[in-house]
Amino acid sequence: MVGLVPFNRRNKDLATKSSFEDFYNVLDDFFSSDWPMKRTLAYDTFKVDVQDKGNEYLIEAEMPGLSKEDIKLGLDDGKLTISVTKNESTEEKDKNYIHRERRSVSMSRTIHLADADASGIKAKLSDGLLKVTVPKAEKASTAIDIDVE
Repeated sequence: MVGLVPFNRRNKDLATKSSFEDFYNVLDDFFSSDWPMKRTLAYDTFKVDVQDKGNEYLIEAEMPGLSKEDIKLGLDDGKLTISVTKNESTEEKDKNYIHRERRSVSMSRTIHLADADASGIKAKLSDGLLKVTVPKAEKASTAIDIDVE
């Protein structure tokens, strides 16, 4: 009776340890938010919000620490692309350094805006927030009258 532990479905801490519990924990850890690939994909891009304001779209993108020179915007075939490229390096006056690091960041997001009017797009970067206003193009009427014979 020394090895017996009472089983209680409500309190699993009292249950005996399953032989597969460690295996399941390894799988859970592998696919959790701490998994390096998932973490890289989640944190190595900028957040974008797109609002439909009726006659225009408002796109807000978080760009902390970036200047307008680091940002490139383009519209091609109804797809708005926001690209960011930033290169950082530290200059050391003493060339006897043991360790030196450089950082290069390149990110891009594409948003499909089928009815965007390319002629009136405006963009402004302020306090780390990029605001892009994209007017909607006037919809051409495709209605036609058909004569009945």
